[in-house]
Amino acid sequence: MTNAKLKEEDLKYIFHPCTQMKDHERLPLIPIKSGNGVMLEDFDGNKYIDAISSWWVNTLGHSNKYINEKIKAQLDTLEHVLLAGFTHEPAIKLSKKLVELTPKGLDKVFFADNGSSGIEVALKMAFHYYSNKGEQREYFVSLSGSYHGETIGALSVSDMGLYKDVYNPILIKTLQAKSPQNQTIEEAKFALDDMENILKLNHKNIVSVIVEPLVQCAGNMNMYHPVYLNGLRSLCDKYDVLLIADEVAVGFGRTGKLFACELAGITPDFMVLSKGLTAGYLPLSVVMLTNTIYDMFYCEYDTKGAKSFLHSHSYTGNPLSVTAAIAGLEFLENENILQKNQDTIEFIREQSLRLKELVSVTNIRQQGMIFAFDVLGYKSEDRIGLRIYEFALKHGVLIRPLGNVVYFMPPYVIKNDEIIKVFDVMIDAVLSL
Repeated sequence: MTNAKLKEEDLKYIFHPCTQMKDHERLPLIPIKSGNGVMLEDFDGNKYIDAISSWWVNTLGHSNKYINEKIKAQLDTLEHVLLAGFTHEPAIKLSKKLVELTPKGLDKVFFADNGSSGIEVALKMAFHYYSNKGEQREYFVSLSGSYHGETIGALSVSDMGLYKDVYNPILIKTLQAKSPQNQTIEEAKFALDDMENILKLNHKNIVSVIVEPLVQCAGNMNMYHPVYLNGLRSLCDKYDVLLIADEVAVGFGRTGKLFACELAGITPDFMVLSKGLTAGYLPLSVVMLTNTIYDMFYCEYDTKGAKSFLHSHSYTGNPLSVTAAIAGLEFLENENILQKNQDTIEFIREQSLRLKELVSVTNIRQQGMIFAFDVLGYKSEDRIGLRIYEFALKHGVLIRPLGNVVYFMPPYVIKNDEIIKVFDVMIDAVLSL
């Protein structure tokens, strides 16, 4: 098969996500044949550095031999079984490991299928928690610029007009607080003042606050100081409001620590994990929660099911997905990846200095293995992100800008010479505009 033939077949049958399909009348659609490490290869032999970890999921590189072998072995034993009334060893093993690794106090695990589904679980469970206490609260609080997924509940607590506005009539009730706009302590405190004003006025009718710790990824890679998380935890305690940490994108080492909440030393009431959970191999998410939440659903059988959490997914706790997650965590530990990442983080920081010479580049920022900058002087209708994307593809790099925000979020196995090439291409792309 050739790229051209596969593209023709694809466009005949597939409706792609986050895509205006008419763009593909001129925009190249790339059929990928294989992946290895940070490299993707198409059917014509062209190779691309996956500089965005295929939408932030592929933390440990494509076709990781260790994970491959673990999944193959599990496939010969058990491919799937329901998790209602049944269980299996991989689910137990992963749950135990996650309780050990996540912030102290997150002692229970609820399985779902993907990031958005995990957010739905957390929102429903938070609402149901207060309902079981005899309180009817109806609002959730999220931050400006936030993104939590594209199912109805997850979209409701997001602030992505491009994705959200058309669905406003069917979304749940939310309140919006200001997000810190940079990584300074002053900005964190300013945003905390706004949050307190909202909680002070509405806390008796608020279920929870939901945040993406330290980096609002889809929100133009906005980054903020850990002081904000410290203050937010205190405010939620003060006003008796639950705190949901959406670590779908930033969990499993992206921020330099295994979990972003570690950098603030806090324990949320819920922590939602996905993407890097399986190192990008298979769909899976988990919602970590406290025993305080769990205990509110632990009761005698009720024929009306009013106090039970009656939420499920057909593939909940799938053994193959769970095995991939266990293998990924083992690889992280066995290969000392997070420690090695510290050198990579510093090398990315050094390379970023090259961008300071470009007059059209501003707001250069980094949080661990996430790096971003803004390109000045363009409007949304200019679609410079698309132009940069096309330029980079022609030069063997996959980057997918968010409007005028160019970001770099690579697999952890990337090498220094590959990082240099990515920066070369990003710089040349900006200069070509």
